[in-house]
Amino acid sequence: MTVIEAYKEFADFIANIDPSKIVNLRASEEMAQRVEELVNKKKEEVISAEELVELERYLSLDLFINLAKARAKRLLAA
Repeated sequence: MTVIEAYKEFADFIANIDPSKIVNLRASEEMAQRVEELVNKKKEEVISAEELVELERYLSLDLFINLAKARAKRLLAA
């Protein structure tokens, strides 16, 4: 899975959501495996510049998702 595909996947999800769905949002197994692979390459210092950018994009997406979840939890609690 590419980063662009990950963003599209999330954008499609957001387009059809409600707060309870955001709270339950999880990465696909394929995406989780790719992030784990990139993190391991970074730890082993064998990550390419392109892969490092890819990892940073996944981490940015993760931050965005966590912010969306926090917002959804507040909406559900209101």
